[in-house]
Amino acid sequence: MGSYPDKVGTLLELNNKMKILNGKDLAEYIKQRQLRSVNGLRQSSGVIPKLAIIQTKDDPVINTYVRLKKKYGSDIGIEVESHHPTQTEVKKVIKSLNTDDTVHGIIVQLPLDNPDQTDEIVNLVVRNKDVDALASKTDFDPATPMAIFWLLAGYNIDLKGKKVIIIGKGKLVGKPLQKMLVNSGIDVTVADRQTKDLAALTLDSDVIITATGSPAILSSDMIKPGSVIVDAGVATEDGKTVGDLDESVYEMDDVTLTPKKGGVGPLTVCSLFENVIKAASNSEHKQNT
Repeated sequence: MGSYPDKVGTLLELNNKMKILNGKDLAEYIKQRQLRSVNGLRQSSGVIPKLAIIQTKDDPVINTYVRLKKKYGSDIGIEVESHHPTQTEVKKVIKSLNTDDTVHGIIVQLPLDNPDQTDEIVNLVVRNKDVDALASKTDFDPATPMAIFWLLAGYNIDLKGKKVIIIGKGKLVGKPLQKMLVNSGIDVTVADRQTKDLAALTLDSDVIITATGSPAILSSDMIKPGSVIVDAGVATEDGKTVGDLDESVYEMDDVTLTPKKGGVGPLTVCSLFENVIKAASNSEHKQNT
């Protein structure tokens, strides 16, 4: 598991008894550290970290994510190049990038035009460049689950001895997050939208992490006072990006939760680029041995 950022519990914003897990503020601390790390690589060894993004689907939400990654990379000195092949050309592009020593990280931006090929395609990326950690064998921790760990650690929320539930079993968040929690000795239950009596499970949990992409799947009557709620779900509704929480959750007292915007998302970008920096650093060490 990756290292945690410095604890910054003083960043907690109070709204009555509600505590907000502001990932955006925490991300700024991490971003400055990453800038120093990249500058160090450039100055000490001439290594210029580079991330290659492969995008097959032209979609407004995906395009926004890619722009954010390019902006973040530029801010910390990492080159980000995008490739827009057809899905039939993807294998050739990945093969070329795998052998390009100037490229340290490769991500296949999901979803693909044909999602049925997802597993086959993401597993073509060599493990030392698989910075999204989507392949079956990889050298890295997945970005969103690591972002959730960073967010909780940054606000001094200890999961030891807590009942944790993950709502969602997806490849990007739910499954890898479950694995990371179990490996850390955390008591974790996993559910999804088909789970019978989901409310009974959430009401018995101290920490609720949602990652379904199903708007309003979690409402206030499903949450006990004092709970910690992390919304890592993303969906589009009426042309807007929304999470998994019902509006009623944001009206609760005595809970700790991520805001509608600026919760897990900013830290997901941070953790992705943390992997790129790690890949570039590993490349430097390999060159020097």
